Amino acid sequence: MLSSFYFIGDKHLLTLIDPHLRSACLKSILSSTLCILTALLFVTPSHAASWEKEFPQAQLIGSGEFRWFGLSIYSAKLWSAQKPFDINAAFALELTYHRKISRQQLVKTSMDEIKRLSNGRYPSDKLQHWETELSDAFTDVSNGDKLIGVFLPGRGCYFYNQKSLLAEIPDQELAQAFFGIWLDKRSKDSELRTQLLGRP
Repeated sequence: MLSSFYFIGDKHLLTLIDPHLRSACLKSILSSTLCILTALLFVTPSHAASWEKEFPQAQLIGSGEFRWFGLSIYSAKLWSAQKPFDINAAFALELTYHRKISRQQLVKTSMDEIKRLSNGRYPSDKLQHWETELSDAFTDVSNGDKLIGVFLPGRGCYFYNQKSLLAEIPDQELAQAFFGIWLDKRSKDSELRTQLLGRP
């Protein structure tokens, strides 16, 4: 019998197709589908990129721990292609959190420090824009979560977690202000700064 039924959604379509031709068509469709799926598996989207792959020449410069009233808040590592460290060259700051902290708190703490260190240098509209940028980039963190900021001269900063790229912010001025929280000479934790820079 030449007739056969195909089901598409809730509809029955009666087709008169030779069984051999039908079999060949199905094999062709399955083969094409398999090729597409295989190709998709080997295409890595930008948001699945890790910071190490984007910055393979990075070397560990120094590391330390940030504590607040004796409580360990996060561990920090500074990576750079330049040794000794050059703040004008590409670098990455890797933070591994030991406490649960909300995105809102991360943003607020960052902006408070940026404002303190800038000493009124930046207008309020710019600070508000930066706060929005950081809010879009950050996520809530828990014990063991990582947040990595990568500074690229002339390009701004990239933010990653341990799994993927979170955000690209092409703002050199914001990048310098943000990383100044840890690297500026007036950083609140001068001991951590010294450890990150690999100084005795």
